[in-house]
Amino acid sequence: MLLLENASEYQSWLEARIKELEAQNAKLTKINSVLVNRVEAGAHQASTPYAAFEHSVSLAELVKVRTEELNNALAEIKLSNKALEQANSITARVSQQMEDAIESISDAFALFDESRRLLRYNRHFEALWQAVGYRLRTGDQLSKLDKIANKSGMVVETYPAKDNRAKVYLLSDGRWIQQSERATAEGGLVVLYTDITELIARETRQREDALAQQAELMKRTIDNLYQGVVLVDENGATKLWNRQFLLLTGIPTTSLIANQNFSDLLSRAAKLNKTDQAARSAESSDTIYQNNSGQIIEINTHLLDDGSSVYTFTDITERFTYEESLRQSEQWIRLITDNVPAMIAFISKERTYKFTNKVYDSWFNVPVGSLIGRPVERMLNRMGHTADDHVELALSGWNQTFEVWERNAKGELRRIQKSYVSNFDAEGKPDGFFVMNRDITNAYRHAEELENARQNLERRVEERTNELLTLNSALEEAKNDAESANESKSKFLAAVSHDLLQPLNAARLFSSSLEEKLIGSSHHSLAGSINTSLDDVESLLRTLVDISKLDAGLLQAEPTLFPANQLLDNLAAEFKQIAASQELQFEYRGSGTLVRSDSQLLARIVRNLLTNAVRYTSSGKVGLRTRSRGDRIDIQIYDTGPGIARSDQRVIFQEFRRLSANQSRNDRGLGLGLAIVDKLSRILEHPVTVRSKVGKGSIFSVSVPREAQHSFVPKAVNLTPTPSFGKELRNRLFWLIDNDEAICLAMQLLLENWGAQVVTARSLEELISRVNPESELPDVLICDYHLDEGATGIEAAQTLLPTLAQQVPVLMITANYSNELNSDIRQLGFHLLNKPVKPLRLKTLLTHLCTQEALKE
Repeated sequence: MLLLENASEYQSWLEARIKELEAQNAKLTKINSVLVNRVEAGAHQASTPYAAFEHSVSLAELVKVRTEELNNALAEIKLSNKALEQANSITARVSQQMEDAIESISDAFALFDESRRLLRYNRHFEALWQAVGYRLRTGDQLSKLDKIANKSGMVVETYPAKDNRAKVYLLSDGRWIQQSERATAEGGLVVLYTDITELIARETRQREDALAQQAELMKRTIDNLYQGVVLVDENGATKLWNRQFLLLTGIPTTSLIANQNFSDLLSRAAKLNKTDQAARSAESSDTIYQNNSGQIIEINTHLLDDGSSVYTFTDITERFTYEESLRQSEQWIRLITDNVPAMIAFISKERTYKFTNKVYDSWFNVPVGSLIGRPVERMLNRMGHTADDHVELALSGWNQTFEVWERNAKGELRRIQKSYVSNFDAEGKPDGFFVMNRDITNAYRHAEELENARQNLERRVEERTNELLTLNSALEEAKNDAESANESKSKFLAAVSHDLLQPLNAARLFSSSLEEKLIGSSHHSLAGSINTSLDDVESLLRTLVDISKLDAGLLQAEPTLFPANQLLDNLAAEFKQIAASQELQFEYRGSGTLVRSDSQLLARIVRNLLTNAVRYTSSGKVGLRTRSRGDRIDIQIYDTGPGIARSDQRVIFQEFRRLSANQSRNDRGLGLGLAIVDKLSRILEHPVTVRSKVGKGSIFSVSVPREAQHSFVPKAVNLTPTPSFGKELRNRLFWLIDNDEAICLAMQLLLENWGAQVVTARSLEELISRVNPESELPDVLICDYHLDEGATGIEAAQTLLPTLAQQVPVLMITANYSNELNSDIRQLGFHLLNKPVKPLRLKTLLTHLCTQEALKE
């Protein structure tokens, strides 16, 4: 194209040059003619022949010069003509080459000028228009051709250009044409029409293949779902189902065909009956069935936008089993509270009863559980009492302990000590309060009689000395009886710690197993909530039992010598994580000084103080440090919390006393933490002091005796989880002896969730009947300390271990927290976990024991 344009320009230049030379030649010819005429005219007028000759010579010279110039011009014209002929030849050749090139293009080609008139085109473009009976002509307008294409029906569909892509046309003969346009330098337009029919067909085939693969993949996915799935159209006809649906319903594959009515199909399925468990469930019993294989099936309906429905059939047998176990655990907890010699209840923020124990119901002389849901004011009015300001304060978040005279349902006037402990929801707002009432009539009357006797004795001391001695003896005996009764109550609560923690231990194990089973499920958060509630129950029961043990004098200090860091390092590591979870800064500065104390009781003091510091500090920092003071060392716990007024600094160590201004939004305690600290410090003879400033923070100090420093390196067991934490338990074998069937089942479910194999038994004899000690070898032997008929887990382990081919680790589990038992277990080389067992702690210890045994091998 460029060569053609250059040839045209060169031709135009030659034509202009020729015209210029012809003009000069005409001018010279005219000049020559004028000169000849002048010479001829002058020859007649010359006066002398010489002048004429001279003039002729000059004229001849001039003619010669002009003639040479003319010859040169003619030579240039010849050269120009020759160049013009060559340019015309080149132009013709280039034009022909261009025609050949255009014709050689496999696509339809058309060239339009700046006015969109047709200049050139090839036979393929011409063939497009011959199909509709139109003969192309040079000069046709592009807009005219578009109209002809649309009116003639040549184009069936047009797909406009998008994102700089070419237009695409579907022609009436089924071909697909892609139109590509490109502007020329002079403003013209080059248009190419490419036949992409094969490309479209290939893409269509690929798309159909992909859809077929997706459909097959979707079918395989549905077939491998753990749920049964059925697709039913808007008319109730069955369209699609998977294998799990057939397995859960018992419908034979041969009897199921497409477009079958779903309701009729389900009615002919294997029996799907309502279950007793479903009736007790909080869920709609209309969706819960049991098939003839004993599986619990939940049927859910999901409506789609087009009117069709998807029915899902889910096997929830395990969930119902866990729920039944949790119900049994709840019954155990109620059994425990019903046998506690105190009136216990919970009143919601709506002022209705949510829980009452048997003793509370008997006070009102109503059937057990009949108070649930009743307004508290109605019951108090029925007994002749009124809801006083104490209820209002408790519902506002204030804890109180007070004494009142009240009449029971029998009309007896009794002195009642009441404790109202507020409960808070997740947002820190009061949502009710716990009630704990104790009948202290006898103790109160004894104290009242003592006071009256004291006043009478002071007035009549001289005249009735003998009578006073007799009365004093009787009063002393009554006082001893009252103290004995109180001591019996405390010893009873302290002694039932095993019975309290046994069902709670089973519940914790079941709930942890349930939580792991439901990972990724919508019910996982529900299992987590159960675990959290069990943590709260454990904390409350353990606190109450500890107070009872302290009151009964069952806890005795057993001082030993140990480095302070041996105790404080573990506590600092634990509370550093707790503080970080509440966005608090944790500071720690320990000491290697040797101290003499009971490490477990001292740890309980420091842990309670650290727990309070973290609980009541909303921002800032919490710290643990030591300071030497002569022959003693101060363990200090400090915080930047709200602080404690001077008038309240002694009150905080009383039972059930909590300062509402310091209550955090997640505080669910009973106000017994500092009371336990005070009682333990008296047993250990470790004075506890407090320094605090309102708005600045508090410092609690525990003064502990120190010893002369010498080298002492404690032996520590590394229980830090490894990157593959828990994988070591897969395919491990554990033997478990526990006389509680619920705990055996819970432990088996939990350990099997971790990939282990478990053999459980309720006694040593039952375990030996299930295994062969001479040929089998467990990785760990797990024993409960308290077994039936007075037997112990220690005795069972000592009997079984000699029969094994080699020594295996023994893990003893007990609700007995005595230092004597702990010492005996560790001297035997056994490992110890206290109830209720924390699953993470159990998993960590078992992983450690299995790893250590593997290293020995």
